[in-house]
Amino acid sequence: MRVTVLTYLESEGAKDYDVVVDQVADALRLGGHEPSILGVHGDLKKMITGLEKQRPELVYNLLEMFGEDTGADLHVAGVLDLLGLRYTGSGPGELYLGQDKGLAKKVFAFEKILYPDFAIFSNDEGLETGGNLHMPLFVKPLRADASIGISGDSLVRDATALMKRVIMIHEKLGDSALVEEYIEGRELYVGVLGNGEPMALPPMEMDFSGMPDGMPHIVGSKAKWSKRSAEYKGTKSVLPELPDELKARLQKTAVEAYRALRVRDYGRIDLRLTDTGEIYVIEANANCYLEKESEFATAAAAHGLDFPALVNHIAELALARYENSHS
Repeated sequence: MRVTVLTYLESEGAKDYDVVVDQVADALRLGGHEPSILGVHGDLKKMITGLEKQRPELVYNLLEMFGEDTGADLHVAGVLDLLGLRYTGSGPGELYLGQDKGLAKKVFAFEKILYPDFAIFSNDEGLETGGNLHMPLFVKPLRADASIGISGDSLVRDATALMKRVIMIHEKLGDSALVEEYIEGRELYVGVLGNGEPMALPPMEMDFSGMPDGMPHIVGSKAKWSKRSAEYKGTKSVLPELPDELKARLQKTAVEAYRALRVRDYGRIDLRLTDTGEIYVIEANANCYLEKESEFATAAAAHGLDFPALVNHIAELALARYENSHS
């Protein structure tokens, strides 16, 4: 099958793309497919022309932004729909639900899924509250992902620090600010695969034991991307030993959140586990990062799906979804 791996370029004319792209293409080749790579930055005509030239039978959609807009992946999915192309992962509606973290929490409320109480400080509308908040609070952009706008300063303990952080998000990121109660506890990630009967992978945990004393246990942008930082060096993802009952509850919660937001094919649910055993859904990541060393791929390997099998299984899930929708 002809498969186009669609990915993002940092600028027009750039040649380099994320390492995951070649990894996915190699895995598809091992699966007997004919992969090609299409990298785009923000030129819609170039993207459409490239897709028409490659004539893919499936698009492996790894594009997480378009141009300088981190939220434009949902528009790209919409273009793929309009072109009549089959593609992996969530569509524009599902991506929007996941991106708007305030809206996602409202869906969780309807489904009776536990989440931190929150408020939204919009940069163009009035204050919107979702509970009676108590310090400390965690402040982050409403729609941005990849830990953009998140650092140690995101954890605030008084009103002055709160407003400074809200204003920073408004002015520097151009986004509304999501303010939620900080949930003290273990940070866990549960990958989910599938559509009609989604399956949860073994939970992964973020180990903060290497963090300097006094540094908040959060995964900010430095912990994700700045390899020389104390945050990056002090954190690592591990496969924890968990009691069967706790593992089952974490996986059940993840599947419930995945279904509530209508995530398609694959995704990762971020959770916090308190000392009293409460499980809070922090956010859902549709079309999550698939790199070989990522939490998602590591959990899949622990489940018995090596990387080539995982990549090809996601392609099969997407194809089956399209076939079922036309049956």
